Amino acid sequence: MALTISSDLCTGCAACEDECPNSAVHMKRGMYLIDPDKCTECSGKFDQPQCQAVCPMTGCISKAG
Repeated sequence: MALTISSDLCTGCAACEDECPNSAVHMKRGMYLIDPDKCTECSGKFDQPQCQAVCPMTGCISKAG
């Protein structure tokens, strides 16, 4: 149960980083990544993952796998 950020679609706007209640989103080597060990898809906190809710690029953040 984790999300991933598409490096092809991500613009690097950083909107998702501050919205993650688990601090799972971080920049590494110029790209935003989601730590699968920390990502809960905001389960139990919000109705939808907050990173997806604020991301301006449709389809950029999706389920891993």
